[in-house]
Amino acid sequence: MGSLTGDMVSGKRVLLVIAGGIAAYKSLELIRRLQERGASVRCVMTAAASHFVTPLSVQALSGETVFQELFSLTDESEMGHIRLARDADVVVVAPATADLMARMAAGMANDLATTVLLATDRPIVLAPSMNVLMWGHAATQANLAVLLSRGVHTVGPGAGDLACGEVGSGRMAEPLDIVAAVVSLLSPAAKPLVGRRALVTSGPTHEAIDPVRYIANRSSGKQGHAIAAALAALGAEVTLVKGPVSLPDPTGVRVIAVETARDMLSAATHALPVDVAVCAAAVADWRVEMAPSKLKKAEGAPPPTLTLVANPDILATLAQARSQRPTLVVGFAAETEADTTALLDIARAKRLRKGCDWLCANGVGGDSGIFGGDHTALHLITGDGVESWPQESKTQAAERLARRIGAYFGGIP
Repeated sequence: MGSLTGDMVSGKRVLLVIAGGIAAYKSLELIRRLQERGASVRCVMTAAASHFVTPLSVQALSGETVFQELFSLTDESEMGHIRLARDADVVVVAPATADLMARMAAGMANDLATTVLLATDRPIVLAPSMNVLMWGHAATQANLAVLLSRGVHTVGPGAGDLACGEVGSGRMAEPLDIVAAVVSLLSPAAKPLVGRRALVTSGPTHEAIDPVRYIANRSSGKQGHAIAAALAALGAEVTLVKGPVSLPDPTGVRVIAVETARDMLSAATHALPVDVAVCAAAVADWRVEMAPSKLKKAEGAPPPTLTLVANPDILATLAQARSQRPTLVVGFAAETEADTTALLDIARAKRLRKGCDWLCANGVGGDSGIFGGDHTALHLITGDGVESWPQESKTQAAERLARRIGAYFGGIP
């Protein structure tokens, strides 16, 4: 089973503008990923970009001349900047730095990159990349608003560790996420879930102990958010019910933020009816009766006893609903068993017990790094058996699952 983006940009021409940011190294993988899917890639580099990746590397990967100078006579005789701006199906800016976004918003044309971006009438996709404070600055957000109002598309930025050593939003989207954004623009016919409604739950829940403490888990929401984005890329109308996470909201998805399992169940049931529900959230199985004030630690006194109460089972509630049951209900099982056979036995039993149609199981024990990490290795359990997928990024796993869902509804062979 290939990626949902496979062959969907075959024959398309991509103009990639590479700006001067540390994330420019990702542009090399982006070129390769686009070419794997049959696209041709021509590149423009800013002067600053060559400090991070060499034009020779970009040229070797793209197989095309790399354009850098606005007033290059050789380039102008072979490829004028107006033709360069328009001889493409889509223009991708990756990384899109704060400086380049500011110059785009101001309508400047003081180098080849900004001239091309001003002269093109093709769709533009920006993949912002910068320091967290630069991204959050009012000037950058105002420039972003201007560009969005002009029809420019964005993908990312993501949140996490940045090259500058800080943590927060500003990390350039992964190449496969950018490819998915390009596909959604260039291949509207390749959206087999158009007209379908999807519900996705994502992230942890926080169950209050008292006004300052809560029970939670290590879920980051990366898998659920990636699934919501992948389903939206295939044309589904997606509602994402997210627990407390630090991730940016996926583009083109309706998002409902919740705290507790009861909140998540309420939001999920209010989102019905849907065609498919994917319950990827790591919902707390138990909660405590919240104390009205902070529990105090008294010298010499024993710690308070927390009495656990079962939380509602969201997956089972959706899967066993007598009315408005989604046509396809997909659950997740995060297990700590190191033995694959034992993990699959537990997952098969869980699928039957919950009543869901499919269940995605993965091992999160030991040093797997799956909880909170960027990669996973899923086993898809259905009534027909088990499909064990390779270790891959959570974005790739989400694409794979979205394609499988598209096939279920008859949209993808």
